[in-house]
Amino acid sequence: QVQLVESGGGLVQPGGSLRLSCAASGIIFNIYVMGWYRQAPGKQRELVASISSGGFTNYVDCVKGRFTISRDSALNTVHLQMTNLKPEDTAVYYCKADIVSNSPQVGYWGQGTQVTVSS
Repeated sequence: QVQLVESGGGLVQPGGSLRLSCAASGIIFNIYVMGWYRQAPGKQRELVASISSGGFTNYVDCVKGRFTISRDSALNTVHLQMTNLKPEDTAVYYCKADIVSNSPQVGYWGQGTQVTVSS
C-alpha cells in the first residue's frame, strides 16, 4: 500500500526557515505530480506548490520568491524549502502525489505536518 510520510514541521519565528520533506513508499510504478497543500484554521485547503515529473514548478503567488519545491525521483521524495516565513504561513501542510501503483487509486495524501510561525 502506498504511503506518504511528511516531516520537518515545527515552530519558527517570523523571518525564519523550515524544510518540509515527504517520502512515498510502497509498490510504486511511477509518480507524476507531487505537491504541497496547506490548511489554516477556518480556511480551505490550498495548493502551495507543485512539481511535475519533468521538473516544472508552480507556486501560489503569496509564496513566490520565498518557497522552493524540489523532488528526488530516485528516492520518491519531495521537499519544500520555506524561507522568510510569515505568521500567515501558519497551517497544517500536506503532501500530495499522483502515483501509479498496483492499486486503482492515484491521488495520495500525507497525514499533515504543523507549521507555526510566531514570535
